[in-house]
Amino acid sequence: MNGDQATMRKILTELGDTWAVVGLSNNRDRAAYGVARTLQRFGKRVVPVHPKAETVHGEQGYASLAEIPFKVDVVDVFVNSHLAGAVADEAVAVGADAVWFQLGVIDEAACARTREAGLEMVMDRCPAIEIPAL
Repeated sequence: MNGDQATMRKILTELGDTWAVVGLSNNRDRAAYGVARTLQRFGKRVVPVHPKAETVHGEQGYASLAEIPFKVDVVDVFVNSHLAGAVADEAVAVGADAVWFQLGVIDEAACARTREAGLEMVMDRCPAIEIPAL
């Protein structure tokens, strides 16, 4: 139930097009870089969230979700599993509609907390793999 098709479809097609990508930097060797590019190709606004707050793919970066001065619809999480729960909690705090933990990012407790807070939640999946299938 980490990434059922209905939930993934809802997040990718209905919940809005502003995606904060936590862990996104200008390092082209990181998965986040390519995934963000794919999301942009499918019409998503990708907002980099990284301690360096770099501009990536033409979008201004921010050091944290709390610093983003506009509504974020989906928080896509590219951090180690032991850090992901705090990011999910921050996503709830800033009023996001969904949290998406990338492939290999697994925190069952954070997943449950996020769902209990009323957000859609996908874990251990990649939107760049799922979105072309829609």
